[in-house]
Amino acid sequence: MTKRIFAGQVAIGGGAPVTIQSMCNTRTEDAEATIAQIHALEDAGCEIIRVTVPNMDAARALSIIRDAIRIPLVADIHFDYRLAVEAAARGADAIRINPGNIGGEDNVRAVVDACRARRLPIRIGVNGGSLEKELLAKYGRVTPEALVESAMTHIRLLEKYDFTDVCVSVKSSDVPLNMAAYRLLHETVDYPLHLGVTEAGTPSMGLIKSAIGIGGLLCEGIGDTIRVSLTADPVEEVYAAKRILQACGLRKTGVNLVSCPTCGRTAYDMIPLVEELEKRLAGCDKNITVAVMGCVVNGPGEASAADLGVAGGKGEGLVFRRGAVLYKVPEEKLIDALMDEIEKL
Repeated sequence: MTKRIFAGQVAIGGGAPVTIQSMCNTRTEDAEATIAQIHALEDAGCEIIRVTVPNMDAARALSIIRDAIRIPLVADIHFDYRLAVEAAARGADAIRINPGNIGGEDNVRAVVDACRARRLPIRIGVNGGSLEKELLAKYGRVTPEALVESAMTHIRLLEKYDFTDVCVSVKSSDVPLNMAAYRLLHETVDYPLHLGVTEAGTPSMGLIKSAIGIGGLLCEGIGDTIRVSLTADPVEEVYAAKRILQACGLRKTGVNLVSCPTCGRTAYDMIPLVEELEKRLAGCDKNITVAVMGCVVNGPGEASAADLGVAGGKGEGLVFRRGAVLYKVPEEKLIDALMDEIEKL
């Protein structure tokens, strides 16, 4: 089991539930826009939020942002250690740095001292795209061993100053390499691990990469907090993370939507119906399984374990509960009827 740390009041590691993170794409110095986006992310189910802090205006805005949100705030710092010190003073709940790019050891110690004084954890973030030149020369390319060696160098630097409230990530856009690096790191340290596949891409491909790269590790018992990186509205990252945790059996809140792939027996326009239902269920936090099946012959039987579901026929469909048929409705009323039954649960 990994060491437990806290970002604000949220536990990470040590057997705590795997937490969902995202990152704002607003300009942090625009506190109003950043707060609005964080509120949308909170409503979607985000549990830890990260913002970039590229300058002092952004660092100073953290105090305004922190007072207006409910979830822990992580300040993402590169190059200038003074930004990390200021972010800590302005109310950040955690600091994300790469100790290798903020100058000499005195700078690192200044960040450590600022975090220690306020009991803030530090996430060490190592990325394949920014690996140290000497490690690239040593290994010839980005490898799992190179990523972990980089992380260990940074970990030892913090440990040198007796700082162990640490979370670590070793991200790559190459999914097999990414997974191998995390497995190696998991075998090497007992610090909590922040999982992610960096630069995963658009939702269509990024979700697949993340489901494999994050979900695969979670199923092996590796990982304590996750961020799904998508080229999209950050809210989509949160929904994707929730689905991954559900698929891995690590979350029981929210609707588990199951649907058949359709076949020649399907006599109604099922695909757009399922897509619409998925949208309408996005904000539902009931721990239920909802099934949409393609035909009235096998539908109730195939989805008998579902709490609620529908099975369509030509122009109409059955609404059923735990395999028992409730009633028949026209096709155009299937979603509304199903949503009504969900509300009754």
